[in-house]
Amino acid sequence: MTGIVIDIDPTIVHLGPIELRWYGVFFALAIAAGVWLASRELRRKGFDEAHLLPLAIWAVGGGLIGARLFHVIDRFETYTADPLRLLAFSQGGLAVYGGLIGGSLTALAYAWRHGLSPWRLGDAAAPGMVLGQAIGRVACIPNGDALGSETNLPWAFIYKNPNSMVPRDLLGVPTQPYVAYEILFDLVLLAALWRLRSVFRSDGLLFATYAAVYAAGRFLLTYARTERVWVWGLQEAQVVSALVLILALAVLAWRGASQTGRQAPAISTVPS
Repeated sequence: MTGIVIDIDPTIVHLGPIELRWYGVFFALAIAAGVWLASRELRRKGFDEAHLLPLAIWAVGGGLIGARLFHVIDRFETYTADPLRLLAFSQGGLAVYGGLIGGSLTALAYAWRHGLSPWRLGDAAAPGMVLGQAIGRVACIPNGDALGSETNLPWAFIYKNPNSMVPRDLLGVPTQPYVAYEILFDLVLLAALWRLRSVFRSDGLLFATYAAVYAAGRFLLTYARTERVWVWGLQEAQVVSALVLILALAVLAWRGASQTGRQAPAISTVPS
């Protein structure tokens, strides 16, 4: 049996009734890095400094709610049997797509409320979102969630620690390193977006490109995972990916056709 053995205890230290987990540490780093890069891009695009902190609070708050909601829906039976697990955020259970959609919707609501350009806001946020995704996925490695399917590949992950979220029948079993695949994909996508941000001249194209490419990549990568099938042999992430891809391609066609070569108007604000 060959592969990469992962025998890390998800809990770093117990402080009385409180435990510090690797998942919480890396998730906090992911939020901090994503907010930092998004704020940098917002400043570069001319957004008022006064909006940066409120936008971050809205986006992060909405992202956390959406991430938990998507995870709970996908494992509804588990949480109805033990409702107290709904509050166990630090142990994992935050779906990437739920976080992206929840954060995007709350940021959009803030933009609408304050008269900001949603397209320019989305373009500024896209690189930070991908960076946060890449770092956030690192949290899944010691935690043992986002588990891949069984494989004989020499770079398979082999989980040993019984405190991980890996099912007991899969401890010691080589599985696809799905998390590593997605981290690499996210970093490549980040590099592409970083280059395209100085190429696209129409607001909204960068965010739509991010959404379309991530959706297509996530759809394919999810075949290496072991999650509950929703419909037509597809997992939750694949169903959402298909819908996001259709919508993102429509936005790309619309924004590309209507604004090619045009600069977006300056950001406007209305009294709040």
